[in-house]
Amino acid sequence: MTTGAHQTTPRVPIRVVLYDDNRDLRDMFRLLVDAQQDMVCVAVHADLGQVMRDLDAAKPDVIVMDIQMPGMNGIEGVRAIKGRYPSARVLMQTAFEDEDNVFDAICAGANGYILKTASNEEMMKAIRDVHMGGSAMTPTIAFKVLERFRGPVGVPAGHEEYGLSDREKQVLTLLVKGHSYKMIAAELEISYHTVDSHIRKIYERLHVRSNAEAVSKAVSKRLV
Repeated sequence: MTTGAHQTTPRVPIRVVLYDDNRDLRDMFRLLVDAQQDMVCVAVHADLGQVMRDLDAAKPDVIVMDIQMPGMNGIEGVRAIKGRYPSARVLMQTAFEDEDNVFDAICAGANGYILKTASNEEMMKAIRDVHMGGSAMTPTIAFKVLERFRGPVGVPAGHEEYGLSDREKQVLTLLVKGHSYKMIAAELEISYHTVDSHIRKIYERLHVRSNAEAVSKAVSKRLV
C-alpha cells in the first residue's frame, strides 16, 4: 500500500563479482563492496575454472578480475567472457604495471585496468565508472597507454577518418581522457542517452566492441 506521492523506486545496487586467488583479498573486497550503499558483492571466486557457470548464476554488472590467476589467467578470462558476453563490464586488477599485460588486457576487451595499490575509494570509483560506461584507469596506467600508442614525434598521422562526426570526435576525445558517460554528458551539456547513442555509433564506425578498444584505436590511429 502506498503512503504518499513522494515515494521513489529504490536504486538497484551494482552487482559485483571478484576473481582473485588471494583469500584475504577476496574477504576484504566483499566487506568493502557490501559497505557501499550502491553495490553488492554477489560472488567471489579463487579461479576461472567455471567462469561461465559462475556468471550465469551471479548475473553481475561488473566483473573485477586479477590478471595473475591459477589455470586460466585474467587475460584469457576476459577474452572468453567478451566472446560470450560482448557487453560485459570487466575491470582488470593487478599488482604490477606490466605494459604487455595492460595492452593484452585492453585488446582482449577489458573496460578498465587498476592497480591493487589503488585506494579503496579509487577502486570503488573505478567500479562505478566501468558500470556507467567509462574506461577506468589509474593515472600511471593511462600514461603508459598514451605513451605506447603515441609513437615518435613527427611521424605523419596517416590515419583514416572512419566517418566520425565532429560531435562523435568530441565524445571520443573525452573517452580517451577517461571520462564516464555521465561526465561526458555534463561536459558537452547533452543527455546521458545522447552520449550512449553517440558511443554506439562510434563503436560501429571504429569496428570495436568496448570503450577500452575504442580508446586504444583512437590513440593508435591518432583520431583525436
